[in-house]
Amino acid sequence: MKWMKERDLLIAQTMAFVQSVTGKKPDADKLVATSAALAAPEAAGTPDTRTSFVPDLEAVLADTSAAVAPLKPVQIARPDFRDDFQSEIRARVANFRAHQERFNREREAYCSATMAKVHAALREDSGLSRPGK
Repeated sequence: MKWMKERDLLIAQTMAFVQSVTGKKPDADKLVATSAALAAPEAAGTPDTRTSFVPDLEAVLADTSAAVAPLKPVQIARPDFRDDFQSEIRARVANFRAHQERFNREREAYCSATMAKVHAALREDSGLSRPGK
């Protein structure tokens, strides 16, 4: 059960720290009188590393739960990327068309060269007559 007390004290100290950071002063009636608990380690000769006050955990939690309002999402204006996307798409389409036109030119050149070779071979073969005809 000691760890539960330590946990509760840690939560209470954290809440007190949050209140001190936010500028909210804890009420005096909500503080637990911990002078006896804090004085006991000092009396025994061991130094105390805890803060000088520990607020009542239930009082702090009740106080903060009533004060906390639900958060509303922040509306962030989105930058308009449509122009960027459209220009990128146009550039890609133009690049694709140029690539396809280059392929078509190369294919036509290859076909023309191959057909020229075939026609030349046919002309050479036609010069040679077959002996049976």
